[in-house]
Order: sequence, then C-alpha cells, then structure tokens
Amino acid sequence: MTEGSPGKLIFFFAIPLMLGNMCQQLYTVVDTLVVSRTLGVQALAAMGSADWYMFMVPGIIMGFTQGFAILIANFFGASDNGSLNRAIAHSIRLSGVLAIILTALAILSVPPVLALLRTPSEIRPLTRLYLTIYFAGIPAIVLYNLSASVLRAFGNSKVPLYAMIGASVMNIGLDILFVVPLQMGIAGAALATVIAQLCAGLFCTVVASRIPEISLTKDDFGTERNLDKELLRLSTPMVLQNILISIGGMIVGYVVNGLGVTFIAGYTATNKLYGMLEVAAVAYGFAIVTYTGQNYGAARYDRIRQGFKASLLIAVLTSAAIGGLMILFGRTITGAFLTGSGPEVEEAKVIAYRYLVIMAGFLWILYVLYVVRSMLQGMGNTLVPMISGGGEFIARTLMALVGSLFMGGTAIMIGEVAAWAAADIVMVPALIKRIRQLRKLPAGEKA
Repeated sequence: MTEGSPGKLIFFFAIPLMLGNMCQQLYTVVDTLVVSRTLGVQALAAMGSADWYMFMVPGIIMGFTQGFAILIANFFGASDNGSLNRAIAHSIRLSGVLAIILTALAILSVPPVLALLRTPSEIRPLTRLYLTIYFAGIPAIVLYNLSASVLRAFGNSKVPLYAMIGASVMNIGLDILFVVPLQMGIAGAALATVIAQLCAGLFCTVVASRIPEISLTKDDFGTERNLDKELLRLSTPMVLQNILISIGGMIVGYVVNGLGVTFIAGYTATNKLYGMLEVAAVAYGFAIVTYTGQNYGAARYDRIRQGFKASLLIAVLTSAAIGGLMILFGRTITGAFLTGSGPEVEEAKVIAYRYLVIMAGFLWILYVLYVVRSMLQGMGNTLVPMISGGGEFIARTLMALVGSLFMGGTAIMIGEVAAWAAADIVMVPALIKRIRQLRKLPAGEKA
C-alpha cells in the first residue's frame, strides 16, 4: 500500500471486501426472505424489532478488532516484526476476554432490553429466542472479525472474501434446511448464521497463522501493559462510537415498536437492505484504514493526501450508482420481503419503499462519512470518530423522539440521513486540519 496509484490500490483492495460484504448481506437477505415467506409477517417483525440491539454486539466486536488492526498495520508498514507479533498476541488475548464477557452480558440482557424497547407482546417470545441463539454465537463473531482484521492489516482482502462466500453458501443451505424441512422456525435461522460465522472465522484463522511475518511465541503473550493500553486507546473510542450509534438506534427502535407491527415489518424490510446500500462503503472503509495505516507508519504523508482525494471521488460515484439502482428497482426488492395480501401487507410495502428512497437519495453523505472516518482512524485518531458517533446519536434521537410527534414514521426515515450528516459535520473539518498539519512535515519525518 506504500507504492503505486492510491486510487487503484484502494479500489482493487476494496473489490474483494465488497464482494465479501455482498455475500454477507446476501445471507442476511436470505434469512429475511426464508423467515418472511415461510413464517409470515410477525416472524419478520420479530427479527427486526431489535435490529439496533443486534447491531450493538457486532459493533462492539468490530470496534475492538478494527482498533487492534490499526496498530498491526502501522507496525507492518514500519517493518517492525517484533512489535507486530506482540501486537497480534495481545490482540488475541484481549479478544478472548471480550468474547467471554460479552456473551454472558448479551444473553442476560435480552429480556430487560426487549421490555425496554417495547417489543410487542405478540412477537416478543420469537425475538427473545432469535437473539439468545445469535448471542450464544458471539465467540464465533469475535473469531472471524479478529482474524479477518489481521489479514486486512497485512493487505490481504481476498481470504476474508473466500470465507464470506463459503459462509454465505453454507448459511443459505442451513437456513432452508433448518427452517423448512426441519421446521425449527426462527431458531433455525439464527443457528444457521452462527454456524456459518464460525466456519468463516476458522478458515481466516488458519490462513492468518501461515503468514510468514507472524511467528508468535509464548513471550509475545506476556503482559505488556503499555501495549495493551495502546491497543485499547485505539479501539475504545471506536467501540464507544458504535455503542452510541446503537443506543441512538435503540431509541429509534423504541419509537418504531410503538407504531405497530405493520410499520415494524415495512421498516425491517428496508433495514435488511441497509447493508446492501452501504456494502461498498464498508469495503472502502476497510481499504482506506489499511492504506492510511501503512502509509502513516511509513511516514508517506503525501500518499495519504492523494488517497483522500481518490477515495472521495470513488465513494461519491459508487453511492450515486447504488442509490440510482435502489430507487429504480426498490419496489420490487422491498416487495419480495412482504408477501401475502390485504391492507396490512400493502401498507408495509409503501412504508418500506418510502424509507428506501429517502436513504438512497442521500447515500453519498454516508459514503463520505466512511471515507473521512477511515482516514482518521488509519492515522490513529479514533477520538474524533467517537465524537461523531455522539453527533449521530443526537440527530437520530431528536428525530425519533421529537420529529415523530410532528411527522410520524417519516421522521424516523429522515433521521437516518440526518445522523450521517451530523457525523460528517464533526469529522470533515478535523480530517482537513490533520492533512494540512502533515503537509508541513519534512518527507520521512514521523508525525
């Protein structure tokens, strides 16, 4: 990542990540389709009534593992193999502790959180069952995210792609097997996801263990408080950022759950497509973090400036293409999740498409967010992105609690775009300021 055209490096590094994310989103979509078409609108609403709560758990995991990967990428860019191996070893140890604590807390918190979110009583048992099984698979989510983050820190985006393709195929097959012939219901959909995630994590771990630069010894795992502090310094703001965003989303969920099962179903149908809308943005984000981290470690600040310009152009063009396709074919896509007849289903379809059009029309704001946030994180600045998460929280919460009093469910939809814009307002000036500071440094001098 320290040599060659920044735009080409970022784009082609992101392609496998993008395909991997698409595969991951594919099995989320298949989950939804199988459940909605086999078990009905209430089961679909059960899966979606705690979406933001579900997002919080992998969000915490991704915050930690991405933060760890920033330091790993820095050491790799600086060719410091000793520090590199110690950073990986300490990341493994911290991740193990995280998996144990988070699994226990998540499972125990399911009943009170569902009550707090006002999950409708007719779907609450289904939601509780789905979440409990999903959260029992947290160690598998940790395994995949850590191993994939390590691979990406080394510039390998292909193996996580292969892992996701395999996991997607497996998840689809298990979904159909568990839900239809074995009649395991919504529990089968959750179990299929956990098994697929575990297999993806094991595959990435085996490949990562064969990287020549990685040669872990017992001494690498020895307590080194300064290293642990540095890993946590980078990752904790990212974790808090995702928690803030999730809490804001849970407040939105509280309001949504008070609007009835029909609104929940339509809102869920589009929310399950959210991942498809941001699939390229997530890929660009991972690519930009790796690109920036390696060049920052190598003191190639001129390349960071070039990468910023190239990334913005690529991101805006991509968002325009995805947004246009979603607006054109959105009715058909959202309608696939909402089967049956009657006014309840038709109303849910209208809600789903309206929400999709609002997000697709302003998708470029989200893509700019990913570019700017990833550049800052790649340079070791995870504090400003965390503050931007506060901006998202405020915008989302105000629109849900206050805006919904005047605009009803439409305020929930507009609130998502408002949250993206609030984050951009916080981060864009900070990134521009940092790039100007780096421009004043002599070539090769460490920041």
